[in-house]
Amino acid sequence: MPKTVADVMSRNPIAVNPETPLDEAIKILAERRISGLPVVDENGQLVGILSEGDLMWRESGVTPPPYIMLLDSVIYLENPARYQRELHKALGQTVGDVMSKKVLTVSPDKPLNEAARLMHEKGVHRLPVIDDRNEVVGILTRGDVVRVMASGNS
Repeated sequence: MPKTVADVMSRNPIAVNPETPLDEAIKILAERRISGLPVVDENGQLVGILSEGDLMWRESGVTPPPYIMLLDSVIYLENPARYQRELHKALGQTVGDVMSKKVLTVSPDKPLNEAARLMHEKGVHRLPVIDDRNEVVGILTRGDVVRVMASGNS
């Protein structure tokens, strides 16, 4: 019988809320040696995800978009709104300031091979597992999939 996401996911993952101070979330990631945290609101509903990638702006800085000057006008060669978003992340103080709001999710009853395919196609490292109330019940990581492959029980 094919494995489902529920068979291999990590249950009851640590979650933070948008108001959680960023330094606290960074400590959780480092101490628990995990690379991402689901972000839930006061009702336990998934509202985003915080990943190591969201935190890189803090250390790497933000590069202003390239532009040219023409007749005393500034013409941006890239969308300046992206720069504003990146700057906001770099200066963020709370999880809500830097989290990704668009989150791919999966249900616990989804076949594991379909979830793995989704992760591969979308290039994500983790999928929050949500129930029918949009509450986080687990998290599926690439490591979980690899461990199943290594055990030969896929």
